[in-house]
Amino acid sequence: MKNILIINSGSSSLKFQLIQMPSEEVLASGMVERIGLQGSKLHYKTKKESISEELSAKDHAIALKAITDLLMDSEKGVIKNAEEIPAIGHRVVHGGDSFSKTIVIDKKVKEKIKEYFSLAPLHNPPNLKGIEVAEKLFPKATQVAVFDTAFHRSIPKKASQYAIPTEFSDKHHIQLYGFHGTSHKYVTERAIEYLQKENSKIISIHLGNGCSITAVKDGKSIDHSLGFGPVNGLIMGTRSGDIDQSVIFYLVEQLGYSAQEVSDILHNKSGMYGLTGYSDLRDIEEQAEKGNKQCQLALDMNAYRIKKYIGAYTAAMNGVDALVFTAGIGENSDVIRSLVCKDMEFFGIKLNEEKNKQRLKELRTINAENSKVQVLVIPTNEELEIAQQTYKLEI
Repeated sequence: MKNILIINSGSSSLKFQLIQMPSEEVLASGMVERIGLQGSKLHYKTKKESISEELSAKDHAIALKAITDLLMDSEKGVIKNAEEIPAIGHRVVHGGDSFSKTIVIDKKVKEKIKEYFSLAPLHNPPNLKGIEVAEKLFPKATQVAVFDTAFHRSIPKKASQYAIPTEFSDKHHIQLYGFHGTSHKYVTERAIEYLQKENSKIISIHLGNGCSITAVKDGKSIDHSLGFGPVNGLIMGTRSGDIDQSVIFYLVEQLGYSAQEVSDILHNKSGMYGLTGYSDLRDIEEQAEKGNKQCQLALDMNAYRIKKYIGAYTAAMNGVDALVFTAGIGENSDVIRSLVCKDMEFFGIKLNEEKNKQRLKELRTINAENSKVQVLVIPTNEELEIAQQTYKLEI
């Protein structure tokens, strides 16, 4: 038996699980949410303890240190010292064309992760910070990187190549890479087990602060909404999603913004935050319920964008067997799920609103009985997927 610590350092959250492998027993789990925002909280759970408390977490280093202190706490912890964790698996968002599989982290790997900062500015920096802090806190542990881009290497060239001069793809490797691959892989495998279909057509909808949607045919990713970097596609917490390229040129050439300022706008000041002043969907739903028209419009825009991708991917696969909602928003927001599935009868998608409003931490169906398409809510478990890959590599 080996204890594998999983660190999933996201743009505004840090999730962790300490998993005993190969039994897959979770010894401790939790997260620090709203990092860098007001009201950040630490959640920590073991078989004996359940803690939720406010934590002033201005960055990911503070969040990870707080988690580590709890893991080794004499009363609330589950390990005595750092040496009881021989391996740590890290989620890394962008591996470019340098990494197509899980790998042990060394100096060269860290340099490559840093090289891709410009392609994933909200993610690769906290990913690397998580690695660097973990190296100090657990100096004898093997550090392992699991890349979000790996699952999408099966996307065919007709979907991954951009219609720009081929020298940019041939020489500079500019193409669609795709993200959230660990999550999409995990939930679609669960969906395939549930459907019990040898040949399946699944649309996986990962909705959190970062959002993406993937067409998965027979267990393989064939198209995906995020591309060269994780900023296009669906409307996200602070990221714009799809935008006419002419807007970028207009901002630079006519309004005088620098390229860096435009990048900052699209990554950090757009999306739901740019539309409403709030980046957390819970706040937006609360305001919409109170009659805030701008917040309601943002919810409608969010759902409309998802619906368009569902239509496109249904066409690409010549049908769809199931929609899968996952991640923080996908699993918990009955409002977004309802808006997305509304008026989709032509595609055979009908929701059971009573089931949709249920809050369960397990795979469940929320479609109406006469729906031709299964609508599933599947809690993602990127940590378990990373643990499995880390354990296989480390042993």
